[in-house]
Amino acid sequence: MSIDARDRVDTPDTPEVFKDSRTRSLLKGLTWRVVATATTIGIVWALTGDTRIALQIGAIEVVAKIVVYYVHERAWQLLPHNLKLFGS
Repeated sequence: MSIDARDRVDTPDTPEVFKDSRTRSLLKGLTWRVVATATTIGIVWALTGDTRIALQIGAIEVVAKIVVYYVHERAWQLLPHNLKLFGS
């Protein structure tokens, strides 16, 4: 795997800091959603023993979490970007 020049950020403190490309960030988000939803399905199945209910809850969870995440992101947009938190 090669490192794309767009993934590097040079700063005075650290000469070579790497950041994720948009594609990598998207893939990480999608794979995390799969892992998180599979975990929810597994927990529901372990508690109920019912595959159908586990899959139904997993389907609801994946949509609900995307909506909740979007609302969370938009709420953060209401705060000033230079807001100092916890005395920083």
